[in-house]
This record gives sequence, structure tokens and C-alpha cells, in this order.
Amino acid sequence: MPDTTPSTRVHRFDNGLVLVSEQVSGVQSLAMRCIIPAGAVFEDIHNLGASSVCAEMLMRGAGDLDSRQQADAFDRAGALRDVDNAIRFMQLSTTTLGHRAGDAIPLLMDMIRRPRMAKESFAPAQELALLGVASLEDDPQHRAALKARERHLPSPYNRNTFGTQEGIASLTHEQLCDWWDGLARPGGTLISAAGDVDHDQLVEQIGQQITDWTGETAMPETEGTPERGYGHLEDDSNQVQIMIVHDAPTISHADNPLERLAIAVLSGGMSGRLFTEVREKRGLCYAVSSAYRADKDRAVVTNYVGTTPERAQESLDVLHAELHRINSGDVSDAELTRAKTGLKSRLVFAGESTKARAGAIAADYFNLGRVRTLDEIVEQLDAISLDELNVYLQRRDLGAMTIQTLGPDSLTPPA
Repeated sequence: MPDTTPSTRVHRFDNGLVLVSEQVSGVQSLAMRCIIPAGAVFEDIHNLGASSVCAEMLMRGAGDLDSRQQADAFDRAGALRDVDNAIRFMQLSTTTLGHRAGDAIPLLMDMIRRPRMAKESFAPAQELALLGVASLEDDPQHRAALKARERHLPSPYNRNTFGTQEGIASLTHEQLCDWWDGLARPGGTLISAAGDVDHDQLVEQIGQQITDWTGETAMPETEGTPERGYGHLEDDSNQVQIMIVHDAPTISHADNPLERLAIAVLSGGMSGRLFTEVREKRGLCYAVSSAYRADKDRAVVTNYVGTTPERAQESLDVLHAELHRINSGDVSDAELTRAKTGLKSRLVFAGESTKARAGAIAADYFNLGRVRTLDEIVEQLDAISLDELNVYLQRRDLGAMTIQTLGPDSLTPPA
């Protein structure tokens, strides 16, 4: 396990850009992640999918370099690069050797500040985004999850990162360029770095690239009230996808580690309750899981069962019953021990990856305003007693649930 001695440093530039870095001992790689408030929540309602097209365009040249030259420049710097459009952010990542940071940073900053957005690249990028939407037809589980999200969360945070065929098709090259130019601002943007880090050198190297960069982007407000309740998507298939979504503590809430343990008891691998009760004992499904996602504003747990039409109603009923059974506070000492071991193992594995650590410190700083060490998180989990977890479960509030099914026939939602 890497040395977890606190080695995190933060620098806020005069224009509002924030740099958070963490030295990880014993590694030679350096991973950087830049999160820019330019995700799906910022898309115009008539151009849903703009962020998907933009993510592709950012990889097709920047500054004085065209698409091929940009790829060659990153290769010469020994750097891998990636762009991912998320709900709230556009995320640009690069991984290289620590002593090559000075070669990679100008290339990364050009992608953000001076993407070429060449007109001849727009149609191919648009086509790839349309193919992404079309690919959902072959992924019923993903379609059910996206529909559940749409019905459970308030707008615009209920959107998906694929967009729509109509929104992508109606997008123009000029609209896309204006969209990115209006959002890519230093205020609200965060750069994280983990690994073989020289913080002072990073401050100097990044500072040289942003002397004339100004402005700020704030997250949009929520609109309306989510639909929730039961919904069904008809699909002529021999499979049925079942999603139950409920509210959970935000990442800064004192109950966050308790919820993480509860989900680990439910879905901590083959020893988890859902796998044991729904699949192993009853043979109801081919897949079952529970996942907890939290940020500073909202958090949800998504519970999933994939099954056949003949077993769908029973699968839904049993899944729903297991979610309520754990709220009786009946977790055993053995279950708690397994849950803690699983969570700590995943923390160790993530801490050994500089790319994963760069993502973790970016998320921590944005959501909490500080970065947690791995030791801090482990100690927090270790300190939770069985009684404390079971008392939490007895007062746990799931809020108004969303049940989403996809298959040939609708089901009867449990009372």
C-alpha cells in the first residue's frame, strides 16, 4: 500500500483555477485530471448530446496541432490522454512520467483553452455521438438505468451523457464552438495531480498557460419535481431489467460511511445478501447488484436485477423485500467484517493507481473542499460498530422510491 502520509497541497490561481496535488511515494508516473463544468447539465434542451460531440472534438487537434499532430505530440511526451463527458463535468485526463509533466501540460491546456474544433471534424464527431445513442438499443440494462435516473432526479441532473438523436442531429458546428467557449472558464475548474508530483513546478508550468484565461462557470439550479414511482419501458425481449432507486446520504453527511457499509453488506460480491438471497437461494436472476453514488448535492442507491419474464415479478418482490429487511437492523458481525474488508481492499487497490487517486482527490476537493487520506477513510470505517450500523439502518430514510422495469410486460410494484 502506498505511503499515506498527508502530502496534499492546494493552489488557487488568481483567475479562480484550483490545482490539488498529492505526492505518492514509490511511483514514477504522474496522473492529472482536469474537471471543467461543461457536462450534460449545461446542454441546451434542443441540443442534448452536445457534450458527447464536444468530447470527441477535443481529441481532434488543439492549438497549432491538427488531430494527427496532437496524437503524435502526446506520444512524444510519453503521455496517455482521455476525455470523458459526465453529467456535471467534462473530464480531461493524462498520465505520463513525473519528469515529463512539462511536456504534457501545454498539450493538456491547449485541449481546454484552444481546441481546434475544425469544421471538417464536426460531422465525424457528430456521427460517433449518434452511434453512441443507437448502441443503447443493444444494452437494455443501461437503457433501464438511464430511464430510472431520468425519473428519479430533478432536471437537469436527470439527463444522460449520450443525449438524444434529435438533439445531436440538430446541433451545428457554430453552436458547439459557442457552447464550449462559453463554459470552459477557470472559475469552477479543478486540476488534480497524483503520483510523482513536484507541486511548485506544476504551479509554475500551469501558470504560464493561463495568464489571459478568465471567467467563471457555476452549476445550474435544479428545476421541477422528479416523477419517481413506478414506470415501465416495453421491450420485446426474453430478458427483464429491474431497477429500484432510492435516496441516500450525500458525501459530506455523517451517515455516508454507514451507508457505504450497508451497501457492501447488500452487494459485497458473492457473499453479499442480494447475490445470496436473490440468485443463489432462489435462482431468480442472472445478475443482481446494489451501487451507491454520492456527491455534495445529492446521492442515490441503484439496485438492479436482470432476470427472465417468468421470474420477473418474484425477482422484483424479493429485491424490494431485501431492501426493507436490512432496514430492520439485522446485520450480523460476520457480515460487517466482510463489508469492511471488501471496502478497505478496494481502497488499497485504488490507492495504488495514480490515475484512480487523481480522480479521488478531485472528487474529494470538489465535494468536500478538502482531500481525505486513505488512512482517514480506513480509520473511519474501522471505528463503526455493529450496533452503530444497525441503529442507523433502523432510522435509514430511503425517500420516495423509483421502480423502473424494461421488458415485454409491466409488473406490479410492491406496496
